[in-house]
Amino acid sequence: MQLVLILMDGLLDELARARAHIEARRYEMKAASLDRTIEMLNGLSSALDFEAGGDVVANLADLYDYCAERLYQAGVQLDVTRIDEVIGLLTTLREGWQGMQARHG
Repeated sequence: MQLVLILMDGLLDELARARAHIEARRYEMKAASLDRTIEMLNGLSSALDFEAGGDVVANLADLYDYCAERLYQAGVQLDVTRIDEVIGLLTTLREGWQGMQARHG
């Protein structure tokens, strides 16, 4: 669980950078940041154990895919509100992982 929290922190940091790049009109840097965030989401998705996780894992995979799609759209349309949406979703998810870690050590 600690590794997931570390990855989430890195992902959220990179999303904040991507947002700042859009606002500052640094489009090449925005593209690189969004590419990294989508790669991180794909990495999290590929680590899921679909056979053992059931519906929870399927829902996580759907969430990661949704976030990646929203980030792609944010990059094309230069829309920080889509990045904000993903930050909100992933922050909530991170809080859930953190709560599980606190309960289960």
